[in-house]
Amino acid sequence: MRFLKTLKTPVAAVAVLLGLFALAPVAQAANPLEMNFWLSGPRYDGNLPPCEAALPSITHQFAEKEGTFWNSELRITAYGKIRDIAFRPWQSDNIPRRYCAGEVVLNDHTTRPVYFSIVEDGGLAGFTDGVEFCVVGLDRNWAFNPACRAAKP
Repeated sequence: MRFLKTLKTPVAAVAVLLGLFALAPVAQAANPLEMNFWLSGPRYDGNLPPCEAALPSITHQFAEKEGTFWNSELRITAYGKIRDIAFRPWQSDNIPRRYCAGEVVLNDHTTRPVYFSIVEDGGLAGFTDGVEFCVVGLDRNWAFNPACRAAKP
């Protein structure tokens, strides 16, 4: 008898829930005004700066990441062999990106490869170009591992 009383409460709750779903309005297609009002989509022009324009951003972001998250004093002191390795490597409808590679010299006097990309409208709220980078051997959270392969085209 107790089993029936405890069973009635969940069954009643499920019945009420199903009843609410049955009364929900039916989905309808958008009317012509909704379909054509401000739905033009993104407009990318593909005008990205050269690789060297991203270096100050990489220096700042690297110092902030090492100091804040890893409690490290590592800093980038110099760059070398900066080169463009790809521009829009996929079909033209994708977000334009310029992929670059080079070397960084750190304040511990080591030289490491760096791979980075400049992404059109990839900055804060899409207002500026964004920069994504990876220093080989210092990708401590494995965001681009193995060996920064995900930072390359």
